[in-house]
Amino acid sequence: MAVEGVEILGEVREGWREILSDPALAFLARLHRAHEPTRQALLAARSARRALLRAGEPLDFPAETAAIRAGDWRVRPAPADLQDRRVEITGPCSAKMVINALNSGAKCFMACLEDATSPTWANIVEGQLNLRAAVAGTLAHEEKGKAYRLADETAVLICRPRGWHLPEAHILVDGAEMAGALVDFGLYAFHNARALVEKGTGPYFYLPKLEHYLEARLWRDVFAMAESALGLPLGTMRATVLIETLPAAFMAEEILYELRDHIVGLNCGRWDYIFSYIKTFAHDPAKVLPDRAAVTMTVPFMAAYAAHVVRTCHRRGAHAMGGMSAFIPVKDDPARNEAAFAAVRADKEREARLGHDGTWVAHPALVPVAREVFDRLMPAANQLSVLPPGEATAEALTTPSEGPRTAEGLAMNVNVAIGYIAAWLRGQGAVPLHNLMEDAATAEISRAQLWQWRHHGVTLEDGRQVTAELVRDEIARQLEAWKAEVGDNFFASGLYREAADLLDALVMAEDLPDFLTLPAYRRFLAG
Repeated sequence: MAVEGVEILGEVREGWREILSDPALAFLARLHRAHEPTRQALLAARSARRALLRAGEPLDFPAETAAIRAGDWRVRPAPADLQDRRVEITGPCSAKMVINALNSGAKCFMACLEDATSPTWANIVEGQLNLRAAVAGTLAHEEKGKAYRLADETAVLICRPRGWHLPEAHILVDGAEMAGALVDFGLYAFHNARALVEKGTGPYFYLPKLEHYLEARLWRDVFAMAESALGLPLGTMRATVLIETLPAAFMAEEILYELRDHIVGLNCGRWDYIFSYIKTFAHDPAKVLPDRAAVTMTVPFMAAYAAHVVRTCHRRGAHAMGGMSAFIPVKDDPARNEAAFAAVRADKEREARLGHDGTWVAHPALVPVAREVFDRLMPAANQLSVLPPGEATAEALTTPSEGPRTAEGLAMNVNVAIGYIAAWLRGQGAVPLHNLMEDAATAEISRAQLWQWRHHGVTLEDGRQVTAELVRDEIARQLEAWKAEVGDNFFASGLYREAADLLDALVMAEDLPDFLTLPAYRRFLAG
């Protein structure tokens, strides 16, 4: 039977009804009807706050929640299988990736339906099928004559749904598109929550892109409704929130408080955080950042952010997870491969010494590297007792880092943005480029920095001013570079020109667009 008020606009292939069943769609509709008005109001509030910042209102810790920051409270303790999270691997929800990640030796696998997934309709539905099979222990895959099967012991599974801002154009409820976040969360919870609990684990989630504690409160309400509807006790669903926007850093304590019955930790989502810094201060010429490569975790405002997250979490009994070093193995160059491994090792040592309770890697080969560091520097399951000294201040969190602004940095931004956007349009969300793992967050940095440099007419180290003409000349050069790299045939079918046109529109816009994925989704994936 059809579910009243629910329309599926995308195709429904053989086997997809296992996920898009009537009971599952009814559950989605219930979530949508209860929470969509609040989501829309919160998205409008984001725009209003950005307008206030542009008008000169300073970014600071909110006065109305001072009592929460001063209060004596702690979050609910983490379940047993989330007490030790020393190494987590992340990646998209393809069958091969899910199997390899779960078998990697990492403590947890964050199955990403967000920045590491291009949200084609097929990717979203098949990703849910793969996750359901993984929970059941039946997921298998064959490729090039090789069989992939789940090991007897696997990582703890954590699902990352899309952020509040992204729609799902292929599911309408009462004529309105659903939130991608509620589709991803709802389908995963409906099909897997009980099975996960019966296996001794639970429905665990990573929550991305929050900008306000009221957005965390919305997730709290979603969790509570879902738990009630599925007959689960309060607190069964557990979340780790990514502090990957600058506004969220000023509300980290409040986010923990709002989700205190469900949250287990916060994560330093460094790449989106840099993007958010650029976006938050897009119109402030005093906040222009240097080359992306120069904005490392050791520059003062990023180091202050990481210490603030660890300090906040540990005061409240929550885990503080480190972020992603973008380096990946370089198979054909031993010297560069060793350099990449050394960079990852140094990054993880910094995190462990600061007090993080675990970290992320993007490739199974890097699990042993991160594991060795945390085994050596964190012999216990976690280090919740470690408090980095000092206190975060608005000045420390918002003072930009110094560094070069170079022609090479501009060229790399253009090259990465075109390469990543083209892959995203083809349905690939995690893309190895120049021996780094790029996802939507790193592409957002590239295109936002191009806008920032053009908007403010930044002078490069070679004396040239960044103008619209200069950026367009570089886009043309990088298009030719991509054609030379991939060949004429794949260049023609690989959507590189379409990616360049989209990049041009984003960089030349009068105001910095909020997300590149929104116009890209509308133009290429929503039909």
